[in-house]
Amino acid sequence: MAYLEGKFIDRVKIRLKAGDGGDGIVSFRHEKYVPFGGPDGGDGGDGGSIVLRVNPGLNTLEKLHTQPFYRAENGSPGGKNNRTGANGRDIVLEVPPGTIVKNLDTGEILMDLDQPGAEAVVVRGGRGGKGNTRFATATNQAPRKCTPGKPGEEITALLELKMVAHVGLIGLPNAGKSTLISAITGARPRIADYPFTTLYPVLGTLTLPEGGGIVIADIPGIIQGAHEGLGLGLDFLRHIERTRLLVYVIEISPLDPSAPPATLRDLQHEIRQYDPAILERPFLVALNKADLLTGEEEKNLVRDLFCQEHPDIPPETVWVISALTREGTGELRERIVSLYQEEFGQAAPR
Repeated sequence: MAYLEGKFIDRVKIRLKAGDGGDGIVSFRHEKYVPFGGPDGGDGGDGGSIVLRVNPGLNTLEKLHTQPFYRAENGSPGGKNNRTGANGRDIVLEVPPGTIVKNLDTGEILMDLDQPGAEAVVVRGGRGGKGNTRFATATNQAPRKCTPGKPGEEITALLELKMVAHVGLIGLPNAGKSTLISAITGARPRIADYPFTTLYPVLGTLTLPEGGGIVIADIPGIIQGAHEGLGLGLDFLRHIERTRLLVYVIEISPLDPSAPPATLRDLQHEIRQYDPAILERPFLVALNKADLLTGEEEKNLVRDLFCQEHPDIPPETVWVISALTREGTGELRERIVSLYQEEFGQAAPR
């Protein structure tokens, strides 16, 4: 389980400069009783690289946000007596799982780091230059040639975090997603009676009896025009890309039974405009705030009307719950686990 305290940063632009290689040198042996000493100029050391490493304990790019430029150490020049210069030290930057690295100038995706412990070199240090010893031949036994070190790679990188979660809770602002994830996982998100309480994804885990768990993300609420960047839309859409199973959390409206079916259509429209493939994933529908209804008859009516408006959705995927009173949340939790295992097999922490 994870609740993100402090500042949540999921996009960072940083300049990365690998170290330059050290220069090779021209040098000759000067030893007593050896009047014609040969070349002994050493090679330069390699420049340090910048490496990104996935730390599963992180869930924000905030640490990188505080420093916009990183430069690895240069390699040292070669020395006399064929001594190779010291290599520059690498810089290792830790990032959370789900970090995508892009070259900001070209738009190219350089790497997608979604596995704990994974690491990759994002800019490589320059090779050290060659000392004059390297150029000695039978016909040129005293070369005065050496080469400079190569410059290290340099890019402006855009790091984007896309939350790694098995299940995504999606819905309008104030639909009750935060209350639901609290009810079924024990996560403690901020909960209040106003829109956009959730300003960034909150993670909770459904622990399985046989070991492992299913990670659920409470994703910021979506509004009309989210695919164009309105509201928190792009945050929502970017983080939902990695979820494998969706749970639509839709508020019941006692005064307007047509509202829940229309809400689902609106949510699916925004997702379709962003990436229609997301709609092909398995899903459940949680009609929330059943505590606003007066009895079982009204609950059944709301569910029946919803299914009539969406005849393509199997009735067994639609649940009427109250996250506030926890009515039906235990059964929904069990169904999320069973559906995930039916579709994807045993889940394990990532």
